[in-house]
Amino acid sequence: MIVGIGLDITEVFRFSRAIERAGMRERLFTAAEAEAPTERLAGRFAAKEALAKAVGAPLGLVWTDVQVLAEDSGRPYFVFAGTVADRLAELGVVNVFLSITHDAGVAAAMVVCES
Repeated sequence: MIVGIGLDITEVFRFSRAIERAGMRERLFTAAEAEAPTERLAGRFAAKEALAKAVGAPLGLVWTDVQVLAEDSGRPYFVFAGTVADRLAELGVVNVFLSITHDAGVAAAMVVCES
């Protein structure tokens, strides 16, 4: 059963300016994520936003409690910890599907959470 669906679109140029602010990169991304090129970071941010929408974005979710990584094939996936793992357990989520795309200066992500 589908528990939640989330979609987000992030303009890469605006995002690139935003992450230049002091501490922003560290607040949004783990060390394993942060070394990626800006376009990829915009996609990872869109993925985190889409996940937050899919789970109802309760107060207290910590951005670094979810990592967006990629398999060798390029397929993106999440790694959950702390506040995000707790929210998924609370909702009974057992599968989370993620798709990310980049084109024409935007990054978009879609998330489906399933129980």
